[in-house]
Amino acid sequence: MKGKLFLIPAPLGENATHSLPVYTVEILNSLQHFIAERAKTARHYIKAVLPEKSLPDLEFFELNEHTDAAEVAGFLKPALKGLDMGLLSEAGCPGVADPGARAVRLAHELGIEVVPLVGPSSILLALMASGMNGQRFTFHGYLSAKRPEMARDLKRLEQLSARQDQTEVFIEAPYRNEAVLETALQSLEPGTWFGVAADLTLPSQFILTRRIADWRKLPKPELHKRPVVFMVYAGKG
Repeated sequence: MKGKLFLIPAPLGENATHSLPVYTVEILNSLQHFIAERAKTARHYIKAVLPEKSLPDLEFFELNEHTDAAEVAGFLKPALKGLDMGLLSEAGCPGVADPGARAVRLAHELGIEVVPLVGPSSILLALMASGMNGQRFTFHGYLSAKRPEMARDLKRLEQLSARQDQTEVFIEAPYRNEAVLETALQSLEPGTWFGVAADLTLPSQFILTRRIADWRKLPKPELHKRPVVFMVYAGKG
């Protein structure tokens, strides 16, 4: 029999292991073979959650944007030999805004059972707390980095939201968060809703949804180098 590939969520930041269900931690403790974006981060995560687990006994395969496609099949050899494996993301849920989706797709092709486990998803947590349309939404990943193109992207999302009556969700590199907020306040319509969800599940968590006109009257939150999910809603709800 083949082993299973468990998709194991990781906390969204330091000191947030409380966001992991007990059964997820129990399964993590039972595994010896892992696929991770960075082995160093994965070891740090496992040590924080399971301080008694022996790290030298664990095997890690690194899967990121630099990994050659031909290598990925080799990462799943333990599962093909009947051993259960874990797929770890840098933060949040594996396979969502995460290169681990490549391993999951290959596992399906090889007949390896894929088992998603419960844990924090910044995208869903932000949407839940936004007050925006949770029946219809789209996650867009990253927008353009330069401000003129970013402004055009934001207008495009605003128009798409109005046309489809859906919430548009995106993220940005932490050092560009403040540029996103400033560009949104300059380029979006006054009546459009704009949501910011920073440091989700952490003690410093900040979540706020306001219309653009109201955002312009508020002191800007400190977002530099914080993990943030942004949301735009120009629909009818």
